[in-house]
Parts: sequence; C-alpha cells; structure tokens
Amino acid sequence: MTKVLAIVLALIGTPLFIVIAALALLSFSSVGIDPSVVIIEMTRLGDTPLLVSLPLFIFAGTLLSESGAPGRILALSRLLLGWLPGGLAVVSLIVCAVFTAFTGASGVTIFALGGLLLPALLKDGYSERFSLGLITSSGSLGLLFPPSLPLILYGVVAETRIDQLFLAGLVPGLLMLILLCGYAIRSGADIRRDHHSQRLDPRQVLRRSIWELPLPFIILGGIYGGFLVASEAAAVTALYVLVVEVFVYRDIALSRLPALMGRSMMLFGGILVILAASMASTNFLVDQQVPSRLFAFISGYIDSKYTFLLLLNIFLLIVGSFLDIFSALILVVPLILPIAAGYEISPIHLGIIFLTNLQIGYSTPPVGLNLFLASYRFRRPVFQLYRATLPFLGLLLITLLLITYFPWFSLAFID
Repeated sequence: MTKVLAIVLALIGTPLFIVIAALALLSFSSVGIDPSVVIIEMTRLGDTPLLVSLPLFIFAGTLLSESGAPGRILALSRLLLGWLPGGLAVVSLIVCAVFTAFTGASGVTIFALGGLLLPALLKDGYSERFSLGLITSSGSLGLLFPPSLPLILYGVVAETRIDQLFLAGLVPGLLMLILLCGYAIRSGADIRRDHHSQRLDPRQVLRRSIWELPLPFIILGGIYGGFLVASEAAAVTALYVLVVEVFVYRDIALSRLPALMGRSMMLFGGILVILAASMASTNFLVDQQVPSRLFAFISGYIDSKYTFLLLLNIFLLIVGSFLDIFSALILVVPLILPIAAGYEISPIHLGIIFLTNLQIGYSTPPVGLNLFLASYRFRRPVFQLYRATLPFLGLLLITLLLITYFPWFSLAFID
C-alpha cells in the first residue's frame, strides 16, 4: 500500500520531499514506531556543521553567474592559452570547468557561457557539431573541483570529510580535463585563423580580472593551509565575491541583491527539505537492515569487487541521465554506501565514482539534462546534440573506467 501511494503521489506531480517524507511516515507507522521519530530525524540535520557551507557557496556561485565574471575569465584564459593549436577550445573547457565548480551542475554554465563561447568557436573556424558537443559536454565539467556543491553534499550525506573529498577530486578532474583538452588540440590543429583579429591587450585583461584571480587560492589555500575549515572558507568566499562583484566591478546593483539572495536560498531550501526527508527515510531502511540484506543478496551473485563496480557504473549512468544531481545524491548514496563498504570500497573513492557518473549522465542520451538545456539555449534539435556529444562522451567514459579501477587517482593525496 505504501509503495502504491508513493507512486500515485509522484505521478500527480507531488514535490519530491513530500513523497519521501510520506514514505518515511508510513513506513515507521507500519512497523509500530511512533511517526514523530521522522520529525526528530529531520530536525537533527540542523546540527550538521558542514551544511553551513552549502548556502554560502550557492550564493557566491549565483553572484558570479549574474556578473561579468564569465566574460573576464574567458578573456584571461584566451590571453594565456589562445596561442595553442585548438587554443579557444581548450580555453572553453577550462573556463566551463572553473565556472561549474563554483555554480554547480544546474545548467548555469551552458546558459551563462554558451552565448559567449558558441559564436567565438564558430568564428574561430570550429565546426558547429564540434562546438555544440564541446559546450554541451562541458556544462557539467568541473564537478570534481573545489568548491563543488555536489562534493559538499556527498560529504554531508556520507558523513565524509569534505577537505578530503576536495583533494580526492583534483587528480580525476584534471585527468578528465587533460583528455578533453588533448582532443580539442587535435581537432583545432588544422584550423587556420586570422590571429590579428584576436589580439588582446594583456594589461587591460589582467586589470579587469585581477580581483577574481584570488578565488581558488582563498578556498584551497585557506582549507589546506590550515587557516579555515570548509564552512569558514565558504563564508570568506561569499563575502569576497559580494564585495568584488557589487562594490568593485559594480556588475550587480545593490537593489538586485535581495532577489539574488532569494533565488540562491530557494535552491538551498529545495536541497535541504529533500535531504531532511531523505535522512528520515534512510534511517528507517537502516533500522530494518535493508542495506545489509541488499548486500547479502548482491554478494550471492557477485563476488568480485570489479564486477560490482562495473554494474554500479551502469546503474549510476542511468540514474544520472534521469535525476538531477542533488536528488540522486540524496536518494541513492545512503543505499549504495553500505553495499560498497561490503566490497571494501573507500567512501571517498565511491564519491568520486558517483559524481563522475552523474556528471557524464548529464550529457548521456536520450534524456541527459544538458542535452535539453543546450537544445533550448542554442535552438538546435536534440538529436543533433546527441551526435555532437558522442566523441566527448567516449573520452569521459574512458576517464570513468580509469577512475573506477585505479583508486590511486582518487586516493593519491589522502592520508
């Protein structure tokens, strides 16, 4: 009866947190436990210190996406790397990765940078198919780099140290970026360009971007230098971005701040209520020993860790193409974490595998979110984007296999 009610609620468009909370209430009630325990579990979330960093990083990312930061980062990257064969494509990948790291994989990168990058790539001589594939695939690139919101959320859900997750994502993220940049260099090597039309004034570019350059050093240097914990780094980052974008560059008027705060807090609120409801539901599953039963069932058929990882990747790619990354993290991680532990898979390594799969899932046909966002943004048929993203997906899948079967990439810097 409980399952039928949940399916009915989902089909009529009931918000996800209501569906999950209803499942938790009915499940506890069905085994004779006072349903008030659900409320207790939901309020317990407020005592999680690491949760403070999420709204602050979301607010900083919202400010950056609404400012002139994308254009300044693009100009600086072109100044530094534009001389390379395929330089603009390499620049596009790096800028998308940096921007997504700050804003999360919610389509912001495609909408904020797509209008700048697509015309520039086409003007530089790249084919439309290559350009569309690059931007669509790069829309979620950078999820493994600090201060990635999904990395923080995984740390909260899995109760894993966020500073270690930040370190674990660096090598896999760079590996992914290097493979894609190599393909971009190869694709752009034979394109002839008029370099005179692309000259940039180094002094002007540096002067315009000088205030945004310290951002990565504030986060990484603050955390790993021992000066700040993750929540303090988030507060410093949010304050710095606010001062720079509002008072230094003046890209954002003071009158717009309340609306931007409201928008960023609505995103955080949506994550928070789903997470709170999911914690109650997860505790019921743990109480009823569902994860251990699942592990016993799976291990009866799969005794190899590597076979399990292969099947896990297939499952997560499907999940990533249907669910947004925040819902997938909250709903799936509590179930697979104890199963993976049974196969002696590190929760940190699992987190990198998980996020890599979901990142690829955003661009995986037939229903990857990035495909539809790019189709809407660039007014191109979604089937055209299917074909355009295939070479990039192939490289991303190669990276996924390397990350999955060589834990060193994720654990190299972890004590």
